[in-house]
Amino acid sequence: MSANVQTPKAVVEVTAADLQGPGVVFCPNPKQALWSNHPKVYLDVATTGEARCSYCGTVYKLKAGEKVGHGH
Repeated sequence: MSANVQTPKAVVEVTAADLQGPGVVFCPNPKQALWSNHPKVYLDVATTGEARCSYCGTVYKLKAGEKVGHGH
């Protein structure tokens, strides 16, 4: 029996300052090549510390030691 675990295409470390709104990032990010664009999706990184894009497989990971503020 094999696990259905994919190796990420890329891992992008983000800081708390990179997060938009309620602790999310968007993919594709501005540094990705134009040919690899797909519809913009917002990924919640604040809740678990990382998120994977369902389109391209890129993993966005909160940099070690970063603290995400939840103030309103």
